[in-house]
Amino acid sequence: MVRSHILVCGGTGCTSSNSMKIIDSLQHELKKQGLEEEVKVVQTGCFGLCALGPIMIVYPEGCFYSTVKVEDIPEIVSEHLLKGRIVTRLLYDETVDKDEIKSLNQTEFYKKQVRVALRNCGVIDPESIDEYIAYDGYQALAKCLTEYTPEQVIQVVTDSGLRGRGGGGFSTGRKWSLTAPNKAPQKYVVCNADEGDPGAFMDRSVLEGDPHAIIEAMTIAGYAIGASKGFVYVRAEYPIAVKRLQMAIDKAGEHGLLGKNIFGSGFDFDMEIRLGAGAFVCGEETALMTSIEGKRGEPRPRPPYPAVKGLFGMPTVENNVETLANIPQIILHGADWFASMGTEKSRGTKVFALGGKIKHTGLVEIPMGTTLREIVEEIGGGIPNGKKFKAAQTGGPSGGCIPASLMDTEIDYDNLIALGCMMGSGGLIVMDEDNCMVDIAKFFLEFTVDESCGKCTPCRVGTKRLLEKLEKITSGNGTMEDIDDLEELSNYIKQNSLCGLGQTAPNPVLSTLRFFRDEYISHVRDKKCPAGVCKALMKYVIIADKCKGCTACARVCPVGAISGSVKNPHEIDTTKCIKCGACMEKCKFGAIIIK
Repeated sequence: MVRSHILVCGGTGCTSSNSMKIIDSLQHELKKQGLEEEVKVVQTGCFGLCALGPIMIVYPEGCFYSTVKVEDIPEIVSEHLLKGRIVTRLLYDETVDKDEIKSLNQTEFYKKQVRVALRNCGVIDPESIDEYIAYDGYQALAKCLTEYTPEQVIQVVTDSGLRGRGGGGFSTGRKWSLTAPNKAPQKYVVCNADEGDPGAFMDRSVLEGDPHAIIEAMTIAGYAIGASKGFVYVRAEYPIAVKRLQMAIDKAGEHGLLGKNIFGSGFDFDMEIRLGAGAFVCGEETALMTSIEGKRGEPRPRPPYPAVKGLFGMPTVENNVETLANIPQIILHGADWFASMGTEKSRGTKVFALGGKIKHTGLVEIPMGTTLREIVEEIGGGIPNGKKFKAAQTGGPSGGCIPASLMDTEIDYDNLIALGCMMGSGGLIVMDEDNCMVDIAKFFLEFTVDESCGKCTPCRVGTKRLLEKLEKITSGNGTMEDIDDLEELSNYIKQNSLCGLGQTAPNPVLSTLRFFRDEYISHVRDKKCPAGVCKALMKYVIIADKCKGCTACARVCPVGAISGSVKNPHEIDTTKCIKCGACMEKCKFGAIIIK
């Protein structure tokens, strides 16, 4: 009889930190101690608190072990699992209150979260269809096929207020209702798992941690619109997600949950995976469909919209992973349940990949309407090293920056759009006072220039001209006219580009100009980068009164730019200095500053 369960994170983050070796070591030690029949090791998806991986939870105690190493396993097995003595040194500190072990839900990171899309991630073995079924898996599909008409399914989804979680925020029920009436010999359901935003890993984690939820949701969508075929378009650099999704598809077929006459209803639905090569533009639905067809991934003019003429010229519904992950729960619990969360026009929850200058990097799922301050300071644990919060970038290359003065903004679709940002797929990158906002805008423009498919001139040429202006400003050669040109060109690109990539590419520029214009002006007028990031505008200087003449800085300078004798103030030859910062890091007296 099993008396203990050990849940070990098998998501990409923890896997990269050797969680698979930890599982192997656990099984070896359990066998060595004769506990293999009493203790079960379960590989799960992502728990969310990625900064503390590899992660392990031991039940029934609920002990949350963090940053576990392979060499820790013998102690955990012999002390905790054999002798009943918890290894306190490995416990996540927020789960320990004197001698009491607190649950994860009581920690700052988790207590404000509401898990809907991530409900099974870190809870079940994603490679076991039995565990998914034990957690109400495929009951929503059974309910649809045996109790609801397709029209009723669409109505439930519409009434829930679910909007697309991939970036555009279009009503999911409305999208389905536009597709359903169109007659065609074949219709399709497409899952967009082409997650290309820098810093985003929400969709990957759902596929890795709960792949059956996507299969169930796509089958429900197929029933609702009259489609019998589905495709999941996932980037090839997600090997764990691809492996587990294919395993789930195979198992669902073996159990009669995909294929012919599902639940004896007469409804047929099957699906397969299509691998993408990592082109960011293929996150746009028409480019994605073009890629599935075996052509170069380029967007198509709209109309006609995919609801009328999509994949292979047939009516098609396309939703992203997170959107679909909500569908089974909406069907099971009802539209009113889902609509009770969030704000009036942004119902439900939203998953964010929290990264950057933040203590607790990882995945969070919060009700729409949660403020940025709550996400950063409470859930995220604040900014490390005593630094001040400066901005948060939402929506990746398509989004914008929210400044510290607007930290109390409630996060929902409309509020972000009003700020010149967008929800995007859910990347949320936190920046502190050491980040240069002009450099941030340049970083995202470099990305979109590289990822533009080149089909339309406003995007292909316009984004390059934007990047050239930003490079000119950060190199110290910008003019005030360049700042005006950035705004004019950005607005032209937004209005004239063919697809969402080009239409949103100027957002990082426009939002940083709106909220951090003073930094642009400082780069141009004062030839100074306030954050000390842009190398061309930096100058390392030694303060004579603080320099002790220890020679440490001169010894580490790779180009011999620092001169001076022992116990006497040193000097930096700015014509030789390559601005590597090695001298500042080595100085123990704070004598070197950036001007």
